[in-house]
Amino acid sequence: MKVLVTGAAGFIGMHVSERLLARGDEVVGLDNLNDYYDVRLKEARLARLEGQAGFRLARLDVADTPGTAELFAREKFDRVVHLAAQAGVRYSLTNPHAYVQSNLVGFVNILEGCRHSGVQHLAYASSSSVYGGNTKLPFSEHDSVDHPVSLYAATKKSNELMAHTYSHLYGLPTTGLRFFTVYGPWGRPDMALFLFTKAILDGKPIDVFNHGNMVRDFTFIDDIVEGVIRVLDRAATASPDFDSRTPDPATSNAPYRVFNIGNHQPVPLMTYIETLEQALGVQAEKRLLPMQDGDVPSTSADSAELAAWVDFAPATTVRQGVERFVAWYRSYYGR
Repeated sequence: MKVLVTGAAGFIGMHVSERLLARGDEVVGLDNLNDYYDVRLKEARLARLEGQAGFRLARLDVADTPGTAELFAREKFDRVVHLAAQAGVRYSLTNPHAYVQSNLVGFVNILEGCRHSGVQHLAYASSSSVYGGNTKLPFSEHDSVDHPVSLYAATKKSNELMAHTYSHLYGLPTTGLRFFTVYGPWGRPDMALFLFTKAILDGKPIDVFNHGNMVRDFTFIDDIVEGVIRVLDRAATASPDFDSRTPDPATSNAPYRVFNIGNHQPVPLMTYIETLEQALGVQAEKRLLPMQDGDVPSTSADSAELAAWVDFAPATTVRQGVERFVAWYRSYYGR
């Protein structure tokens, strides 16, 4: 198949692209290599992909409407994995317009490209942040997600609504994937594990929000990729059980689905930090701080729907995942 992977120089995008290439698919990677975080890391990820047969880069901003339309018209993709987005909850508090351009304008450009070029299936990144102010755990796709607590979360909920509209109007199969706190080798420098590791090895204190009273469903990158690939290979279909009188948020009478991809083993943040300390062999100095705006105290994924759909559930333990991240970090940065 010919697959478009947007955000191919990103953390998840690189790993997904490698898996697709390994099984013989042709991959066109779209990325603008913006400077939200260290561009050198993005270039290093990209170098891994460009060394493999079957990969080509389209250096393009997903919010470039004419450029994106031309790419779809020229390439005639079979399937699309849309991972490009302005990420980060905290950054959205100070740079809201970046989220509108990338996550809303960019997403409608992808939908339009898929619609007009006959793409078989669009799998796209949503986020566990859509659960917002919900406090019933674990989070289920059948729950309402109408109370986001950050603009980032609101854009991801908007993506799900936009996708449903295109599934309904044009029969485009779309599947949204709600990722839960992804971590692992080649991860994002703005994420906690990366920030903690750098600070600890530099002998600096780490910032621990909500005074450490946080719980996260940390999900290892290999499990995320396995879920993405399996979902991509099974196009969304209409649910025969959908009842418009009592509509289920997770399904539709259109070819639309949404799934959690989480480890379903939530871990207290302080336990996560202890695991990192053990992997590094260094004790962290912790600076306990209040909860940040836009954040939530706990996340936990109900992964039953994903397991039923593609016979897969993430299972990598936090200890295994953190140790693999630390090994990569030491190797990459020579620490």
